[in-house]
Amino acid sequence: MLQIAVYDMAGKTVGEIELEESIFGITPNKFVLHDVIVNYLANQRQGTHSTLTRGKVSGGGKKPYKQNKIDKSRAGSIRMPQWRHGGIVFGPHPRDYSYHLNKKVKRLAMKSALSAKVLDREFIVVDSIQLETYRTKAVVAMLSALGAEKEALIVTAVPDQIVYKSAHNIPDVMTATVNALNVYDILNHEKIIISKEAVTMITEMYIDDVKV
Repeated sequence: MLQIAVYDMAGKTVGEIELEESIFGITPNKFVLHDVIVNYLANQRQGTHSTLTRGKVSGGGKKPYKQNKIDKSRAGSIRMPQWRHGGIVFGPHPRDYSYHLNKKVKRLAMKSALSAKVLDREFIVVDSIQLETYRTKAVVAMLSALGAEKEALIVTAVPDQIVYKSAHNIPDVMTATVNALNVYDILNHEKIIISKEAVTMITEMYIDDVKV
């Protein structure tokens, strides 16, 4: 078992927590992480880009010049691709970029991402992340006390609107719940600030992958 310190929101050590090595202590698989991140970014693409081919550009129905006696005589349409305001050859068209990955690959990538943060000491467990009122200064103070003033991902067990709205206006700070956590967000932030309850939930979600 891995043991790391547990802090409170003021940055004081209040205890320790044991992390499941099969989830938080594996050797990160860089190839799987790359595949999952590429998949995530591809699935985010809208694919709404579009260009007009020769047949879709309005006009050009009539042959612009006679067939003979003129240099341009063989031109059949003013919408030919090589002409100004003509159609586009092999241009992009609306399409779906999304594709699916194997479930085992995605679960391995998640454990690799979490393990990488633990290995780099960028995984900070907080006893409880709660605010009584909407106050951005309280979140800023917590991040400063925990040494996570730059890019930080705050992870809670369940949705918390007070925490979400209090952290929403802080640059480079994002909040997420365990169910919405993904590999891209984990690796795209320098520090992970996660509640003790959220760690327990993640362990319960991925403990079934352990071979007995």
